[in-house]
Amino acid sequence: MTHIFDEGLGRREANYVPLTPIDFIARAAEVYGDRLGVVYGATRRTWSETYERTRRLAGALQRAGIGRGDTVAVLLPNIPAMIEAHFGVPMAGAVLNTLNTRLDPSSILFMLRHGEARALIVDTEYAEVAHRAALEFPDLLIVSVSDVIAADPHQFPRATDYEDFLQGGDPQFAWQTPADEWDAIALNYTSGTTGDPKGVVYHHRGAYLNAVSNILEWDMPKHPVYLWTLPLFHCNGWCFPWTVAARAGVNVCLRKFDPKTVFDLIRVEGVTHYCGAPIVQSALANAPETWRDGIEHRVATMVAGAAPAPAVIAKMKEIGFDLTHVYGLTEVYGPASVCAKQAHWDSASEDELARLNARQGVRYHLQAAVTVVNPDTLDPVPNDGETLGEIAFRGNICMKGYLKNERATEEAFRGGWFHTGDLGVLMPDGYIRIRDRSKDIIISDGENISSIEIEDTLYRHPAVSLAAVVAMPDPKWGEVPCAFVELKEGAQATVEEIIAHCRLFLASFKLPKAVLFGELPKTSTGKIQKFELRARLKSSSAIDVAAGS
Repeated sequence: MTHIFDEGLGRREANYVPLTPIDFIARAAEVYGDRLGVVYGATRRTWSETYERTRRLAGALQRAGIGRGDTVAVLLPNIPAMIEAHFGVPMAGAVLNTLNTRLDPSSILFMLRHGEARALIVDTEYAEVAHRAALEFPDLLIVSVSDVIAADPHQFPRATDYEDFLQGGDPQFAWQTPADEWDAIALNYTSGTTGDPKGVVYHHRGAYLNAVSNILEWDMPKHPVYLWTLPLFHCNGWCFPWTVAARAGVNVCLRKFDPKTVFDLIRVEGVTHYCGAPIVQSALANAPETWRDGIEHRVATMVAGAAPAPAVIAKMKEIGFDLTHVYGLTEVYGPASVCAKQAHWDSASEDELARLNARQGVRYHLQAAVTVVNPDTLDPVPNDGETLGEIAFRGNICMKGYLKNERATEEAFRGGWFHTGDLGVLMPDGYIRIRDRSKDIIISDGENISSIEIEDTLYRHPAVSLAAVVAMPDPKWGEVPCAFVELKEGAQATVEEIIAHCRLFLASFKLPKAVLFGELPKTSTGKIQKFELRARLKSSSAIDVAAGS
């Protein structure tokens, strides 16, 4: 049925433009083109210069035959080229795939293959991985952010230098807004919690809305100075490359996290904002006081992952860092809920305030809903702080789905909700709080680690009869994998041998940080009782085993 508000009032070019975060850099260049946009050591570029470089990148990619729907992978630390890729790649119509630099080569090769990457922009630090990629994918265009890889045509016949590549692009490249804001803008991989990693596809609309929500949650003013302590490969840096451009701020790039360097940059560059996992916050909170000398301004910081320890939250407040706790997953563009602070919390004790701030909170401004649902009925659980359910999201800040995996996509969106797999409760004030993780996931320094993947590796050791891996609380990393191992009759193995075996197959951050030998608790049907293993860890005052790091 047509009503009066439909007749002759359709979408037109003049009144409807698909949402895309690419436009944020265009406005930054138009309005604040002379302002500083990127800092990296001696490199300092304005927004006009940065915009020109992103357009060159887009033009060069199109000249190389890369366009709409093609995947461009990047394996880079937090350097200016990584910022540029977040705009230049989608300007070409392509899809940006930021690869986790901490992963083992086999995982990266899987992602390049699964995502059907046409090009790989890579830093010389990862030349070995790039070489393996060149061997396996001879048609892959490799763009090297250094002259080391590009200067070796024998190992890299299709490699080119990044700066040379940009010179082949048009600085006035006329990029187009996507025809549909539902078009893919980025591809991010989960850490493979149940087998192979899943490819999470983002759309322009979601990236735009989450970038704006970041501004709203933080009350971020114009021209913030943002320090890149958060890896840009994590959910596209939680959409902050687009957020900083929207505010015409300064991207202070950082190749590698180091607490003293962070304090030096905060002092010298006047850093106002940064994000980080609990380990980052803990390292800064516990750094020598003298490293903070000369820092007189307040710094806003955002933390996600396992809830930060109350002592860390209290310490951050003491040193003048205003901490905001957020929660999310790869599938919801990083953080999509926030522990929004209330005025009446100011009168709470330090311990109570830390407890309140450690919750996962409420929905982001531009996310439609977050709640805790009964896994069977999908009805919201009562807000009694006791009834356990699954945390679920709904809204525009949810992925398109999993690449080439319709079954997993349908299951993830079952009943009109995105199912996180995290178990939590709904508090009386409507805030959510995680109580436990789904059985396969361990979150360590913001990384999702599969207990099943570690267990499969343990079972490949000839002395192992049974194995189970659970999360063990850790003051530095938030959570770490703890392996319980039952050896075959008559077999022997040491902790060091088990760790060395795992190191052959797993990335370093996935290695068990503790190994306990003994008979595992089982049900009558032989199923290992992981809840009993978690209880053992909680009742142990110390774990006296060799470290797996």
